[in-house]
Amino acid sequence: MKLLIADDHPLFRIAISHALQGMLAGSAPVEASSLRTLEEAVHAHADLDLVLLDLHMPGARGFSSLVFLRGERPDLPVVVISSNDHPRTIRRAQQFGAAGFIPKSTPVARMIEALQTVLDGGVWFPPLAEKSEADEQLAARLAQLTPQQVRVLMCLADGLLNKQIAYELGLAENTVKVHVTAILRKLECHSRMQAALLVKALEPDPPPERERAPGDGDSDAADDEPADQRS
Repeated sequence: MKLLIADDHPLFRIAISHALQGMLAGSAPVEASSLRTLEEAVHAHADLDLVLLDLHMPGARGFSSLVFLRGERPDLPVVVISSNDHPRTIRRAQQFGAAGFIPKSTPVARMIEALQTVLDGGVWFPPLAEKSEADEQLAARLAQLTPQQVRVLMCLADGLLNKQIAYELGLAENTVKVHVTAILRKLECHSRMQAALLVKALEPDPPPERERAPGDGDSDAADDEPADQRS
């Protein structure tokens, strides 16, 4: 199996490599630590069997890296692996084209079972919350974008002008204009601002907050007291 691990934490990539040694059969996984290096790795390795993808990497915004992969290599299964196991985040990963979702808290044996299921052509997800028609419609519209249009959309979300997008992506300004027009049409948006706001829908939901235990934050409160009031 040829595996691509896309995560910006080197220690996590090392830990995953060790955990999956049996599946890798001695071959070193391909690694990526940002959206740019992910793109480079996908282009350089046409024989990849599977991608393990963390949603939070430099250059990526929410599910944008997943949307990019599904457009660039629709035949390549992608399994999202994340510390954010919010039910809606899991469901949206599935709607945006992931073949699986593995919380980072999953035991190694269960993780291997999940990856083998995906490699065998199946899907693996924890129990999901009720589906949202709005999310499904957004996923369908985003699926129409080409990988280059996804890149342009991310630049739009950052507030870049056409000239700046052209410089950032190495494109002619007229080419950027064509992409922007196509993006607005495919996403059914009437303005760049509307498209930029739509990108916010790509952001995963935050994980549920841990309930504060009695005494939590006491030391912080003490630090905030003026020095002359401390005993």
